[in-house]
Amino acid sequence: MAAKTGNRLIANNKKAYHDYFILEKYEAGIVLHGTEVKSLRLGKCSIKEAFVRVEDGEMFIYGMHISPYEKGNIFNKDPLRVRKLLLHKKEIDKIFGKMKEQGITVVPLQVYFSGSLVKVEIGLAKGKKLYDKRADIAKKDQKREAQREFKIRNL
Repeated sequence: MAAKTGNRLIANNKKAYHDYFILEKYEAGIVLHGTEVKSLRLGKCSIKEAFVRVEDGEMFIYGMHISPYEKGNIFNKDPLRVRKLLLHKKEIDKIFGKMKEQGITVVPLQVYFSGSLVKVEIGLAKGKKLYDKRADIAKKDQKREAQREFKIRNL
């Protein structure tokens, strides 16, 4: 899977799926510096607290933590700096129009390599209420219990 053609996952945002209903997904490029890419190759990235904003017709990701590269010395950038996302103008306008709706936010879902390029999958999300989260947890527990029963029967 580490071939130049495949996608290699760097970071996944499971918290986003727990806290939000994901309505639509988009793939975006991201503007990075050399040492940040080297750090991503080592898997040193976190997007748990990250969010996306549209400013002056451009999209930026805030709170994405890329650990400094150990051998990077003076070339290392701030781990939490704001990074620009690369999308087509039409996509940004469409996302911005949806963001104006009540309760719609944009969250990063995962960061991965597509060939040699770093991509960020962002999702239009609507916040879940507490009872929605409880229902999801109950479903997950039920599914886990069913898997356990199935495994016991087949032994």
